[in-house]
Parts: sequence; structure tokens; C-alpha cells
Amino acid sequence: MGGQPRIVVTVTSEGVVSAETRDVFGEGCLDYVAVLEDLLAARTVHSAYTADHDRAAVPVRQEQRDVERA
Repeated sequence: MGGQPRIVVTVTSEGVVSAETRDVFGEGCLDYVAVLEDLLAARTVHSAYTADHDRAAVPVRQEQRDVERA
């Protein structure tokens, strides 16, 4: 089930910062790397794709139809 795109940032007791995008599909997650580096005044040491990379957003389709009763 998809939701709003978000970023989960975790800081360990040793001061290690990690971040993961959620509900960001395809290559869109790469746009967040530079933003996170700027916000955290840090540089990326390791990155990997999440399962969302290979998922596609499912468009919500809603139709309204008038049906005559027989």
C-alpha cells in the first residue's frame, strides 16, 4: 500500500546517520541524496536501492457512471 513519499533518518548512539526513502519509486529516490547531504552537512558513504526502486506507483482510478435500473 503506497503512501506519501517520506524519508526516515536514524541517528545511532555512536553518531552514525542513516536515511531511507519510503514510497519513492524508481530513480526518484536519487533526488533526495543531495538534499540529505546538504541538510545533514554530510557526504554519502554507502547507498543502495530499497525495494521501492523496482516498484511502480499504482495510479488511483475512480469512475462514476450513471446506471439505469431495468
